[in-house]
Amino acid sequence: MTYPLDPSAEQMREMGEAALAYVVGFIGALDQAPASGVEGAWELAHRLRATPPEDGGSFADVLADVREAAAHAYETSGPGYLPYIPGGGLFTAALGEFLALGVNRYVGLAAPSPAVVQIEENVCRWLCSLFGWDGRSQGVLTSGGSMANFSAMVAARHAKLGEGFTDGVYYVSEQAHASVTKAATLAGFSRRNVRLVATDDELRMDPDALRRAVEQDLAAGHRPFLVVPSAGTTNTGAVDPLDAVADVAEEHGLWMHVDAAYGGFFILTERGRERFGGIERADSVTLDPHKGMFLPYGTGALVVRDGENLRQAHYEGAAYLQDLATAGELPNYSEYSAELSREWRGLRVWLPLRLHGVRAFREALDEKLDLADALYEGLKGVPELELPWEPQLTVVTFRLRDDDRVRNEALLERINASERVFLSSTMIHGRYTIRACIVSHRTHRDRIEECIAIVRRAASEVAR
Repeated sequence: MTYPLDPSAEQMREMGEAALAYVVGFIGALDQAPASGVEGAWELAHRLRATPPEDGGSFADVLADVREAAAHAYETSGPGYLPYIPGGGLFTAALGEFLALGVNRYVGLAAPSPAVVQIEENVCRWLCSLFGWDGRSQGVLTSGGSMANFSAMVAARHAKLGEGFTDGVYYVSEQAHASVTKAATLAGFSRRNVRLVATDDELRMDPDALRRAVEQDLAAGHRPFLVVPSAGTTNTGAVDPLDAVADVAEEHGLWMHVDAAYGGFFILTERGRERFGGIERADSVTLDPHKGMFLPYGTGALVVRDGENLRQAHYEGAAYLQDLATAGELPNYSEYSAELSREWRGLRVWLPLRLHGVRAFREALDEKLDLADALYEGLKGVPELELPWEPQLTVVTFRLRDDDRVRNEALLERINASERVFLSSTMIHGRYTIRACIVSHRTHRDRIEECIAIVRRAASEVAR
């Protein structure tokens, strides 16, 4: 069976019902699915390698390929997926995406679909309000934290350095996400422009070390312009002392961009607001709804306290857009980011917020903080393990006391072999460290208790 580019109503219903049945069954089976179903994945990838056919085929065959490909992958949507920084993939966000792509409205400029842009702007205004910012602020939805950090870097460069920026230097801690330095490279800065600021015993940026580094650069004739603290590092979830960093930034006229891609939405909770004291003083903040709001991958955000700085750094006029250029009460998002053509990202965020309400997200994030504390306390009682840092958000790190890398690698392999949980590793100060990150709305107390039992048993076996 082949399909015209515009299938009939009957064909659309048939395909839609088949896809819906698959997704509903997929989500329903997540609790029992292996946390990392990668066995045979590369062989399958090779079998699926093919060029598009000259003539079309059946949707059933295509769906079968999708089903098999998705089954041979890390189970990023499941309750046992605890490596890296997972995202849950809300079903309601998928509905929003289906609707957004189905109607295919353009949101790069406001004039073609102002009511549609208003829905996305509702999201952006809400994101800005999380930090108490006024109407001068502006948000823009991106494909993820990497693009948000890139736009923030460009905005800071434009606002603080102007056209001649090669002598500008920026500051990050040694625990900063790689996307920050990558963004700087793409924005035209070499590795000579970055300064790694020391951290304290809790792996948080040291404000005194930052101040000394800035003063040394000023004395050497460099132009300090940007500092990027973290509201939740990837390695350990460390939260830099944002208020103290903001003091240094104000003292020396630096743009302060907070990388809160992982941790930012914990500001919805009382504990998060307390730990993020000073974040409201930032010039810009990166957020990833596909992490802290459990949305599908490809949903990031940048918010800027003075939106005009973001616009000035990204705006480029074009005669062929003159009929659509006036923004009026709504922003032209293409003037605030690197993208002109892009999908309607706002609906995949707004639809879940409208359906579930903010309270549901706050309660889920509070639960994740509780689960991280429970995992930490449960692993503290394992005699073979050391836990170097208490969780500041929802990352829990541990390793064998004997510090033998081969044995720690064996420990992680045994843990992941359970297929009930999937953890990852990192290197911190030259030491191999295992980490669990709890950021899925589907992860609950039962899976964390199971994780504790799995780690306890694996540590005992490796230590023999």
